[in-house]
Amino acid sequence: MKVVYHPRYTEVYASDPAASPGRIEAILKELEGEYDFVKPQAASEGDLRRVHTQNHIESIKRDKHLYDIACLAAGGAIKAAQIAMEGEPSLGLIRPPGHHASPDHCWGFCYFNNIAVALAKLQSENLIESALILDFDLHFGDGTNNIFAGSKIEYFQPSGHERQRFVEEIISKFQQEKGYSILAVSAGFDRHVEDWSGQLTTDDYRTIGKLVKEAAERNCQGRRFAVLEGGYNHNVLGRNVKVFLEGLT
Repeated sequence: MKVVYHPRYTEVYASDPAASPGRIEAILKELEGEYDFVKPQAASEGDLRRVHTQNHIESIKRDKHLYDIACLAAGGAIKAAQIAMEGEPSLGLIRPPGHHASPDHCWGFCYFNNIAVALAKLQSENLIESALILDFDLHFGDGTNNIFAGSKIEYFQPSGHERQRFVEEIISKFQQEKGYSILAVSAGFDRHVEDWSGQLTTDDYRTIGKLVKEAAERNCQGRRFAVLEGGYNHNVLGRNVKVFLEGLT
């Protein structure tokens, strides 16, 4: 198991909750010493153009600090996907998040769609034909859905509002879907009982990680990776990420 991380992810690049000081540090406190950490390179503009319009890219460039960090986040997702293709599960411990970034606009603390940039790069290099994306963040990843609608990369987010039903929907989806090249996860932790939603327990994240592992081993030679999306209670975020990784591995 590898964790893709760069010290610049701790930089405060905006005033939103995803960029708040201490957020990444809370996760690092739980993971350092437990996993191998690797540094990514920033995504190139060509990488971004596979999923975003030039006008959108230029709009983010107006803030150079933000642009640099957002490119590094997208690069972190690329690195996590590449590690997964080599046969080892991985987490992109990255920010800004990305699942609300569509081809030509963004909102919800997102700028570039990290998971989409990563999967589009794998497709462009003929490394994958298809993918299944599980998004367990509190909010619907409209950007990811917009980018891949009608393609061989499928976006899925459970709709259940009760914790048991939410997990059961994941189980059902994984039983139905077959034959994808890689399983990717938009891992947002704001559904936790002590975060914005109040829905999932810490142990539920371990269960979800285990379900991802088992589905990947059945369907795509174990190829699986996750990237960080939401999760805003620093007191529980690190522990939730850690138990998810315990299930994932």
